[in-house]
Amino acid sequence: MGGVVPLTDVSRRPTRMPVVTGGIIVANVVVFLLELAGGEPFVRSWAEVPADIVAGHHLVTLFTSMFMHGSWSHILGNMVFLWAFGPEIEDVMGRGRYLVFYLLGGLAASAAQIAAGPGSTVINLGASGAIAAVMGAFLVTYPGDRIRSLLIIVIFVRVTYIPAALLIGVWFLLQFLNLGVVAQQSGGVAYAAHVGGFIFGAVTARLFERGQRAAEVNPGY
Repeated sequence: MGGVVPLTDVSRRPTRMPVVTGGIIVANVVVFLLELAGGEPFVRSWAEVPADIVAGHHLVTLFTSMFMHGSWSHILGNMVFLWAFGPEIEDVMGRGRYLVFYLLGGLAASAAQIAAGPGSTVINLGASGAIAAVMGAFLVTYPGDRIRSLLIIVIFVRVTYIPAALLIGVWFLLQFLNLGVVAQQSGGVAYAAHVGGFIFGAVTARLFERGQRAAEVNPGY
């Protein structure tokens, strides 16, 4: 049993505080606490069900579901990944554009998951689709950056530095190979949402970058 947990980008630091990324994390934590308090009725009211969306019902859950999680490990894993890649993308896009990008990434991920199973009545929830969009943008924007990561092999844990292109590329390959597994709260993984969100992020990242970035990257030209 093992894995890689990304922690932070060691090749650069954001020029501004990642207020939006932090705010998204706080929002996810607050909603998760509301889930714990409200139980199953809360989850069923605000989580996304593909068949309902296709029928035109409960459309608000397209947004609310991307702030919900099925367990402590689910939200912890997602927020760690968001903090590893979000601040740099927020910095290069600007706060407003980044927030719009994040939400649209979540919607694109939901659309991909619904397309994979339009008649499904299984509850879908989680921020991983939107975070996948952030990872897609990071791969396009900073592929050569080194990511400080925890390498876990059974009981052995060590800190290592992995190029973003390798870390994110392998992650995406694994999602793509597992594409077709239906997301469900009891341990399922929304692979279609991950792939859809990632592709959205990779394709649209440049469109959301601030106009002055060209001057920042190529000073003197």
